[in-house]
Amino acid sequence: MMANQNLNGRVAIVTGGSRGIGREIVLHLHSLGARVVINYASSSNQADELASQLNTKTSPQVSAIAAKADVSDPDQVKLLFDKAEQEMGAQVHILVNCAGVLDPKYPSLADTTVDDWDNTFNINTKGAFLICREATNRLARGAGGRIIMITTSVVGGLMPGYAAYAASKAAVETMTKIVAKELKGSGITANCVAPGPVATELFFAGKSEETVNRITEACPLGRLGQPHDVSQVVGFLAGDAGEWINGQVLRVNGGALII
Repeated sequence: MMANQNLNGRVAIVTGGSRGIGREIVLHLHSLGARVVINYASSSNQADELASQLNTKTSPQVSAIAAKADVSDPDQVKLLFDKAEQEMGAQVHILVNCAGVLDPKYPSLADTTVDDWDNTFNINTKGAFLICREATNRLARGAGGRIIMITTSVVGGLMPGYAAYAASKAAVETMTKIVAKELKGSGITANCVAPGPVATELFFAGKSEETVNRITEACPLGRLGQPHDVSQVVGFLAGDAGEWINGQVLRVNGGALII
């Protein structure tokens, strides 16, 4: 392992960390030496199993815990950070916000209900605000502090059927760029990682085989993204080598959306 990728001694919270891209980010950050807090919203089974998998009997120190929290609830977000600090015995250094929802009906704006719009913004935008706000006040100062928000390349691609989703993530990208400037002097960086099509449960929901094939063929590399394609970029940003990248949006999509 390269020294500038070493996250030994650092604590990371990954929201939405029990499955999909979030799970892969948890695994990768842990492989780089980070101790990880696996946040989940509802079912605890996947998060508990992942934490158990990562904790080794040979080490007396807990290296992974599961923590339930609804990111759209400010009290639960505060308790998430409290639990991370208490159980890890250290301040949090890295926040990766991967919690998010996507309407699998892919409605046009004309057919988007107020309830569906509100639900999308409640998790994707309000949740990102709350978790990012807590991070700005709680992450370790000095060096190694990282805020990494998972957004989407759809913000640049602007495909029909994604109005609420793209709008909710565009707000997060704007917020994150401003936060990077507001954190001047703290040693904390703030960036967005914006995946394109990635082979996860969230991506496949509501899509026909024909649609999936069309999206795959549109990528110059001839395949869908895989969760590890995203997690490796997150790992780079989380480490010392990524310090000079700040206030940026990294479109991680294999060239499927060149924007």
